[in-house]
This record gives sequence, C-alpha cells and structure tokens, in this order.
Amino acid sequence: MRDTIPPESLLDRYPPAIREHAERLREIVRNAVPEAVEGVRGGWQLIGYELPLGRRSPLFAYVAPEPIHVHLGFHWGIAMADPERRLEGAHLNLRRVRFLTFRPGDGLPTDALITLTREAARVASLPSDERMLAALDAAARGD
Repeated sequence: MRDTIPPESLLDRYPPAIREHAERLREIVRNAVPEAVEGVRGGWQLIGYELPLGRRSPLFAYVAPEPIHVHLGFHWGIAMADPERRLEGAHLNLRRVRFLTFRPGDGLPTDALITLTREAARVASLPSDERMLAALDAAARGD
C-alpha cells in the first residue's frame, strides 16, 4: 500500500549524491513506463511503481535509496529476460526480486535501464501462470 508522503520527502533523508541518482532513476522509470503509478512504500523505505490494470495493480519496480547506494529493483525480476546479466540478487536467496545497485559516481546506463524497466512491466502484467513459465524460461536460458 502506498503512503501519502511524496517521494521527495523520502529522498530528503539521504545524501545529495544518493538523492540525485534516485531522482534520475525515477525519471528513467517514468519515461520507460509513463502509465506507472508512483508512490512511497514507507515500511520498505522505497518508491514503488505499480501498473494500473483495473482491479489488479501489480508492483513492478522500485527505487530504494540507502545511505551509500541506491537500488533500481524489479519485483518479478526472476522472470525477466536479462541477456546482459545486469540484475543482481539471485545469490541472496530472494524469491523473485532482482535489482541493480548504483553508488555515487557510477554512470547510469539509461538505455539498458529503460529496456529492463519495460521488461519488468511486461512480466508483471502477465497472468501468474505465465509469469511462472517466464521464470522457468529465464532460468533455463541462464538469464
């Protein structure tokens, strides 16, 4: 569930370089999936992105600032095509989430992030049985 605080209020708690990266990641997500609904998830301390699909509004991406880095994450990352193997998190035993981590001074590969974000939205919009098949296909491909 989204909180009523604006994303900027959440980001104000972090150092300027982290805020800058987070703002740029927010821009990338909004450009990649303009129909996405953005909202703060206070319990998780992140900015989440939902797809407005009627009664079902799946969370598909998030921007999670931390004091020394910021993550761009994908809730169904396990089922995403990732041919360049950019996504992290498989080693953490996470059930389905995958993410990328950026530190101050890191460049943001905008085109790759747009592609991954659109893939995340595509996967999140699938019915659950198709998402499971996508996860199995990605695992078989080694994505």
